[in-house]
Amino acid sequence: MRNFFTASSFLLAALSCGCVKMSEAPAPASAGSLHKIDFDITVMREGATKGDLVDAADLMATMDTRRPFSLIVVEEETGDLLLNNDPVHSQDGHYSYYLDKGLWDIPTPVLFSAYYPHVKNVTFEDATHHAYSIPFQSAETEAGPLVSQTVETSIRQLNTLPLTFSHITNDIGFRVCDVTADKQMQGHIRLRKLIAHQMASAGVYLNDIVLGRGDWTYQGYYREVTVFEGNAPVGVGPSNERFVGSDALVDDMARSHRFYAIPDRIVMGKQYIEAVFDVDGFTLNGETYGPLEGQVLKYPFYGILPGNNMAPGKQYTFHLGMDLASIYRAISFTAGIGDWETKIYENNENF
Repeated sequence: MRNFFTASSFLLAALSCGCVKMSEAPAPASAGSLHKIDFDITVMREGATKGDLVDAADLMATMDTRRPFSLIVVEEETGDLLLNNDPVHSQDGHYSYYLDKGLWDIPTPVLFSAYYPHVKNVTFEDATHHAYSIPFQSAETEAGPLVSQTVETSIRQLNTLPLTFSHITNDIGFRVCDVTADKQMQGHIRLRKLIAHQMASAGVYLNDIVLGRGDWTYQGYYREVTVFEGNAPVGVGPSNERFVGSDALVDDMARSHRFYAIPDRIVMGKQYIEAVFDVDGFTLNGETYGPLEGQVLKYPFYGILPGNNMAPGKQYTFHLGMDLASIYRAISFTAGIGDWETKIYENNENF
């Protein structure tokens, strides 16, 4: 069995700003006191592992314009919370927001921060006064989440606000091939199901506006993800390795079945991948072996990733080498014969 992985990093944008404190946001403005701000949106990744693993074109990061993102604005000098978790919607693929003109008289810089997708129950941390908590449950959304860099600017002359979003979860997928060494045993595996067990699925991301970094707080919720369910022949060798889709093995990442998980520490005996497969009948050294159904191979995550940690904002594609010999290999026993050792304990002739 061979089990290896590749990972391509997402760019984690650096944040910089002054100390803030959270206060109540001002009351909604009337329609006549609004000023429009347009947004220049970028979603960043560092790039892809090149070669025969993934294509850079498959790693384009996008933001679903059907979902709003949330905007937070803090006055840098006073720390007052000017906009509290306001949703920003897209119209024809373009984002804009109407800001109360009364805020444009503020002479000091303000701090813009955003995350995607918008969720209602974001809270501000009283203990730190400069961080907000974003809840995430994989069962509720398959989109991200993303967090933007903090933009420090004066809003008096502001018409367009650049926002650069970065991923803070893990994007996980799989590739598979048959790595059975004996050529007579190759090409007889049919993948029926692939399940990722004990994936962290719920938590709160505490985003620190001042320090420019965030940390996940885990909620203790784990799930199993059925990545594949079907009946697909597994190609022989790394040159025929294919991405795992929801019901087929596919040639490109864009059509593969990937899922989001919260970055987690890998513990021995906890997180693992379960591959359920059938074996077609074959002949080996003149002996016929009948077909098998529902065979299982398990691949632990432990020992694969550096430091046994999934880092925030990274994309992992795990490469599974399925070895048919592992279920046909004979178990042999050996015995050693040695002299009988007689030991007499002090002042005692009996054991």
